[in-house]
Amino acid sequence: MAKRNISSGPMLNAYPDSIGGTLEDIVNVLKTDDVRGAFDSFYILPSVFNTDLDRGFSVIDYSINEELASRQAIEDIKNLGVSLKLDFILNHLSVLSPQFQDIITNGENSKYKDFFINWNKFWEGHGQMTEEGYIQPDADIIKDMFFRKPGLPILMIRFPDGKDVPYWNTFYQEVRYDKVDAQDLMKMARLAGEKMQYITAEILSKKINAAIDEGKTPSEMDFAGYESYRQLVVDGLEANRKYLGQMDLNIQSDLVWEYYDTVLKTLAEYGARIVRLDAFAYAPKAPGEKNFMNEPATWDTLERVQKIADKYNLQLLPEIHASYGEKTYEVLAAKGYMTYDFFLPGLLIDALESHNGAHLADWAREMKANGIDTVNMLGCHDGIPLLDLKGILAEDRIQNLIDIVVSRGGYVKDLHGAKNMYYQVNATYYSALGEDDKKMLLARAIQMFMPGKPQVWYLDLFQGKNDHEAVKRAGAGGHKEINRTNLSPEDIKERLTWPSVQEQLKLLKFRKECKAFGFDADFDVTVDGANMTMIWSKDGAKATLKANLADYSYEIITE
Repeated sequence: MAKRNISSGPMLNAYPDSIGGTLEDIVNVLKTDDVRGAFDSFYILPSVFNTDLDRGFSVIDYSINEELASRQAIEDIKNLGVSLKLDFILNHLSVLSPQFQDIITNGENSKYKDFFINWNKFWEGHGQMTEEGYIQPDADIIKDMFFRKPGLPILMIRFPDGKDVPYWNTFYQEVRYDKVDAQDLMKMARLAGEKMQYITAEILSKKINAAIDEGKTPSEMDFAGYESYRQLVVDGLEANRKYLGQMDLNIQSDLVWEYYDTVLKTLAEYGARIVRLDAFAYAPKAPGEKNFMNEPATWDTLERVQKIADKYNLQLLPEIHASYGEKTYEVLAAKGYMTYDFFLPGLLIDALESHNGAHLADWAREMKANGIDTVNMLGCHDGIPLLDLKGILAEDRIQNLIDIVVSRGGYVKDLHGAKNMYYQVNATYYSALGEDDKKMLLARAIQMFMPGKPQVWYLDLFQGKNDHEAVKRAGAGGHKEINRTNLSPEDIKERLTWPSVQEQLKLLKFRKECKAFGFDADFDVTVDGANMTMIWSKDGAKATLKANLADYSYEIITE
């Protein structure tokens, strides 16, 4: 494999407001004597951009979020010798993006009407039109498609001519109706060429607003006693409805590829060296094909994106969750890409709980032997991906890990009831380890000696515990907030005095500075019961980790 144009040193991972509240606050922490020199990269999650939902993964545009960051803060990070890893959400854009708003405003006259996927155009000739105005695809042609929410992945959009048009919407969606007052209803009546008296409008507005509070759509509202006004009110409410959501892009459109080029150029100008491709495997779609990991279209799309990235000297990091047994990571590596090591988090918990590192060592050897370059991690903004271990650990052993993390306060994520299809356990890594400082330190030491580029979730570094109150505040679907607690400057100041945090920082600085490590360095690992030895060597430098998985002690030896 070709030599990487990035270093294998540690990478911080945080939202721009994770520490102190703004990216400027994080820069101040990076400048402290305690933290300076611990990281050579920083993965800033996408709320650093102009976004609306999913804490950044619904992008309106890639300008800097003025409330959380500034170009100066980004320059300050680069001046510290820290390069950036940034997200490119390849599959979708926010409903509030200029492109989609142009569709809502101009309908069929919009230059962007095919920038997104018109559901009915996509499925034309492959299903039956429903009374609701969307095509229900034939069962035999949709059977292999994987939808992340119940029902069909569509959002009905009201065009200016009053026509409802379905657009493909894999992820989040929400339709909102504004409350009305008497004057609003009287205006609706005038526009419809009718008349509504003020007192009638006042009474009717209260009924309508109560229905909106109950979550009813206009067509579901009760107009008893006011039936003659039903259609004009329904039309008026629908014409002014508001949307939130993430709309899938149509990669058959030349405009989409022009947009891709613009985004990658922008990220490079910010100082990105690594670009994470979020949800990219959902992008290629065709009738009769899968809508996730559609092969060979997924790889063809990735190759085309890579050609653009090459213009801007960007290293792509495709994000794909798949079980070990599927060997998707091997395909990515064979094509020359880095991949995420989604196996390490679970394998480490397994090794620490079973006091045996055989499976972990086997995976480390495989990576080096087969030239699989990874970004590895313990925790991250998502959950701990234990089901990725299928094929490397037995099913009952995986379930045991899930049970352990849940017993320590974690949450199980499932996909509309199909928990064996895809789920993660949501917990901080520190809590997943039983909030044991020795386990946390040994896990960090082993991560520093694993092949790949170590990515460090800020809450792991500062030993955050499961935040159940944040989950309650977030409501339905808020399970991920358990591991996204924002830390104040006072929190950071206190935690920097904790011996276990100081030891983690020493490990990070060691990993960054020691010359024995690298994508092209030599590596060996041996396991003898609870004892695991990991050795790196390069150009005369040598680093050895002797780890005891029974008492969680470790020793580092350098030559």
